[in-house]
Amino acid sequence: MDGSAVTGNGDEANVKEKKAEEVVHLRRTIGLLPAVSFIIGTVVGSGIFIAPKGVLMNSGSVGLSLLVWGLCGVLSTFGALCYAELGTTFTKSGGHYTYLLETLGPLPAFLRLWAEFLFIRPAVASYVSLAFGRYVVEPFFAPCAAPTALIQLVSILGVTFVVAVNCWSVTLATRTQVTLTFVKMFALVLIIVPGIIALGRGQTENFQNGFEVDTITLDKLPLAFYSGLYAYGGWFYLNFVTEEVINPNKNIPLAIICSMVTVTVCYVLVNVAYYTMMTADELLVSEAVAVTFANRALQGMASVVPVLVAVSCLGALNGGFFGAPRMLFVGAREGHWPVLFSMIHIRRQTPLPAVLLLYPLVIVMVARGEIFQLINFASFSRWFFIALATMGMLIHRYRFPHHPRPFKVPLVIAVTFTVVCFFIVGLSLYSDPWNTGCSCALTLSGVPVYYLTIHSSRLPPRLRRTYNYCSKQLQILLEVAQQEVKTY
Repeated sequence: MDGSAVTGNGDEANVKEKKAEEVVHLRRTIGLLPAVSFIIGTVVGSGIFIAPKGVLMNSGSVGLSLLVWGLCGVLSTFGALCYAELGTTFTKSGGHYTYLLETLGPLPAFLRLWAEFLFIRPAVASYVSLAFGRYVVEPFFAPCAAPTALIQLVSILGVTFVVAVNCWSVTLATRTQVTLTFVKMFALVLIIVPGIIALGRGQTENFQNGFEVDTITLDKLPLAFYSGLYAYGGWFYLNFVTEEVINPNKNIPLAIICSMVTVTVCYVLVNVAYYTMMTADELLVSEAVAVTFANRALQGMASVVPVLVAVSCLGALNGGFFGAPRMLFVGAREGHWPVLFSMIHIRRQTPLPAVLLLYPLVIVMVARGEIFQLINFASFSRWFFIALATMGMLIHRYRFPHHPRPFKVPLVIAVTFTVVCFFIVGLSLYSDPWNTGCSCALTLSGVPVYYLTIHSSRLPPRLRRTYNYCSKQLQILLEVAQQEVKTY
């Protein structure tokens, strides 16, 4: 596995002789605006346009659903602040994986990598891409149902476009993200303004009896939080690309605070706008909440809203495919994943193998998956490992009190976030034992893989020679090489 690594004084001398632009490595190109756009653009995806249905269905009342949205925003902001500390304490890219590796050791880190590759990233990306496909296709077939096969085809085309952009250029991917973020913020404003105007005119009947006790379903409340937290999901993606952020000690905390406050305020106002124009029953039967809202409040611009929502989904998809491959990239660099995936394209300077690895898995899941089931399926492992990472941060603080921490989150925030995460994960075992159990089983399936291939490699010599040969041929085919300079 280490035969492709660039080592030795002779190689270092060769690197020094090269011009700066010729050295193969990931460059620091993400400033404050792209960083804010990266977080907002990844958080604001399909969730706010689909998850209101999931939050209301599992909370049971309008008032409680709005409370869930607000609490999810506060909780996500707490988590983002914890990750701001982690991102400035450990300057490697890789997000969850890196923090688990540095604080709790290699096994939890590998299991996070395993879960990301096996089902978290494919489930999340397929969820967003199916939403993209639905919002593109459904307006052409309204009021009839759109063909499922066509929605899946358009979803696959969206995924293919995003993968192509991220393989082609880091700069192109960041510029695409900034552009799509401005478009999706326009979409949110387009929903908020008419809703607030109607509310100001006294259209408040849908908020009366907002906390009806008869309809509240406490046993399903964790699933309501999962749907809400999914809509806020993405606040941690900037930590995946720490090595590519300009002045990360300043820009990471600043970008996280600015983006999360903006998103939380917008999300609560969007849901208030929804309930101003739609009853709870109408929202529950709607397959595309934003489109139903537009038909009520924006008759002249109703046809524009599906396009804006589709663009919003595309932005979230782009952010996910920009960030998640960096986790596989760093995992391979640390020896926890095949070395091929720690390589970048020699001219494009993109982590091409890591991006391409996720593509077929997403396509397979797009072809089969019920949209709300996908959220619950991926959420257990995702939030369990986030809770482990913040717990690891607290343990690291205790063990290494003098370790440099350019940004330090208040202890009460870190403890509150960690406890709430473990509480929600525990309750989900009761609320949705099947999906949670499957998610847990798939995650634990990485344990034997870790001990057989990484902790003490037991691969037969013939299989190892075949593996090395295939890796070398793929490296030549993809025109990739390992980084020639240290970027952390």
